[in-house]
Amino acid sequence: MPAQSWFDRSEVVPGAPGVRKIDVTREQWRAATQDLCAADARFVSLWVDCESCIDAVWAAFLTDRGALLLRLETADWAEPYPRIDDLFAGAARLQRAAADLSGLRPTGGDTRPWLRHAAWRTARPPLGRQTAGVSAECRDEEAVGDGAVDDYKFVHVEGEGVHEIAVGPIHAGIIEPGHFRFSVVGEKVLRLEERLGYVHKGIERRFVDLKLLEGHRLAARVSGDSAVAFSWAYCQALEGMISLEPPARGRWLRALALEIERISNHLGDLGALGNDAGFAFGLSQFMRLKEQVLRLCLEVLGQRYLFDFIVPGGTATDLDDRGRGQMRDALRSINAEVAELRTIYDEHSGVRDRFVGAGIVAPPLARQLGLAGLAGRASGQAFDLRVDLPCEPYDQLDVRKAGSAAGDVASRVAVRFAELGESIRLASTILDRIPAGTSLAQSGRSTPATFGLGLVEGWRGPVLVALRSAPDGGIARCHVHDPSSLNWHALEHAVIGNIVPDFPLINKSFNLSYSGHDL
Repeated sequence: MPAQSWFDRSEVVPGAPGVRKIDVTREQWRAATQDLCAADARFVSLWVDCESCIDAVWAAFLTDRGALLLRLETADWAEPYPRIDDLFAGAARLQRAAADLSGLRPTGGDTRPWLRHAAWRTARPPLGRQTAGVSAECRDEEAVGDGAVDDYKFVHVEGEGVHEIAVGPIHAGIIEPGHFRFSVVGEKVLRLEERLGYVHKGIERRFVDLKLLEGHRLAARVSGDSAVAFSWAYCQALEGMISLEPPARGRWLRALALEIERISNHLGDLGALGNDAGFAFGLSQFMRLKEQVLRLCLEVLGQRYLFDFIVPGGTATDLDDRGRGQMRDALRSINAEVAELRTIYDEHSGVRDRFVGAGIVAPPLARQLGLAGLAGRASGQAFDLRVDLPCEPYDQLDVRKAGSAAGDVASRVAVRFAELGESIRLASTILDRIPAGTSLAQSGRSTPATFGLGLVEGWRGPVLVALRSAPDGGIARCHVHDPSSLNWHALEHAVIGNIVPDFPLINKSFNLSYSGHDL
């Protein structure tokens, strides 16, 4: 069956524009995913929603017609659902994460634990049906781990001269924990295998203790460098469920904040990439510019990092004329300095020597792995929600999509420079065209719909929030997805054939989130 037939039979989902949902049987689940794969759909996320008597497996895809959600119900908790990682490689670790959190497993594939680390009993997964309906106090007591250390089976590479280098999970400084197992000959990397899950804060479990109107604050803290993207996606889902329409000014202010978040992160990463290439001058200059942006946010919008800026119905604070002027002047100044720094990076032979040809993810491999966001666009995957599935005001801003096909560190740096310049242009345009009026609407439907979905292009890539309401106005389930969940796998491939000392540089060119991946 062609992929469009599943769209024709689907229903609209409240929240982000262009999202539809269809309930499928076990046979249809497999058939639909095969049809979507054949139609070059992009896999986004997979999660399990366990109610008292029903388990539902969800999968989200992006296609030329919009976003499509597949939902498979199963009443038999012990019966595995059909795997899809053989069709969409990015689903493999999400299937493992869902199994750890819910207890529901796919048919085959990699069965090793991914997030658990013996932190809870396998018989009492934090989001499983066995835990639904149990009081929070009893649930927390029973969820305590059994103390046993997981005997995690890394894949070993054998051969003459092959040895392993284990890095982490404890890293230097304040870097979040993650384990990297390198198989090398000399300094050449033959294989890298990651093990993540050490951050685990119980984010998705924590959501179920909150009211719908409170959840945006937790969403903003899923991954601190993407606070705007996650809080906007959460509010997008909630507003669709309660028919709360943010005013035009509030929508434009949200876009301004999202572009400022993108600017801040690209500035920081471009500096860190220069430093990893032995060019400390780049670090000092870009971090100086990033600090200017953070101080500007504090003065004009009330926070250095905009954790509490986006709220249901719009924004918590507005922007006055003085603040608009300050922001416009600062962006103009930063843009001029960035252009000069880009020339320096492009002409510095030592920097170019480190960037060009390092950490290649060729477009065919990127497509197979589902590489998303800026890293995907640097490997020929030209997809950007701001262009391909825009919400207001992006449908009025004529966003210019960045891209490259070389797939190396140099390409990811070039995409960052291009997106940095474009975000400065977009932010300046928003400041010039922002509508007058209030930034916050406060009245919506008191009885929410049962399900909504938010979808926003964060600076790393697509951020998804799937929200289900409880009868008492609380949250029954909230799944949050960071694009790092897909891109960590690509990093393992990017480092193959490179030397071990280039790993920090390659890793920083992706700059993936540990926290956003570990829910």
